[in-house]
Amino acid sequence: MKWEIVASQRRVLAELLAGLSESEWEQPSLCHEWRVRDVAAHVALTPRSPSAFRIVVDGVRARGDFDRLNRDLAIAHAGRTDADLAAELLRDADSRRKPAVTTLDNLVMDTLVHVQDIALPLGRSVPTPPDGAVAALDRVWRMGWPFWARRRFRTTRLVATDVDWVADRGAAATEIRGPAAALLLLLTGRTAAAAPRLTGTGTAQLR
Repeated sequence: MKWEIVASQRRVLAELLAGLSESEWEQPSLCHEWRVRDVAAHVALTPRSPSAFRIVVDGVRARGDFDRLNRDLAIAHAGRTDADLAAELLRDADSRRKPAVTTLDNLVMDTLVHVQDIALPLGRSVPTPPDGAVAALDRVWRMGWPFWARRRFRTTRLVATDVDWVADRGAAATEIRGPAAALLLLLTGRTAAAAPRLTGTGTAQLR
């Protein structure tokens, strides 16, 4: 099921990209200092990721900065034409190849979030599949780096209003409620994009 979610989102993204103007490809995404083109290239690159050796070499060049490494790889791949990037996503939609340094759970989360990173700044509405949202929320809540969700929201109860998902560490002083897609954006650091869709006493801290 998780691979099907990834494949479906790749196709959705390819369709979205195929209708963009040149200026829209160059617009900022929700990822800091990443254009729409860079995020699209990152998602397209995933099934054809460099070898573990190449990642290590490039990681040394990036001085161990994983964010910089990811961005450098994406920008390099973004040199392809608009049509090529969209075509890659369609051609590799069903590929089950993934980078040596990640997991399927991470890939589900990464793909769902990056589709929104592109769609939202462009004013496009792309639904997040409910089962994918739950899997992604579970993954982000379990992991530490780079989002540290449990640390950031250690006194907040998080409740999805459209799926069965709750994060409650037992000593919640406040509550944040909203669609799973908005909670996923919140937990992955896209606070400004998520906040308008969230309610509850805990939203005051988001401002």
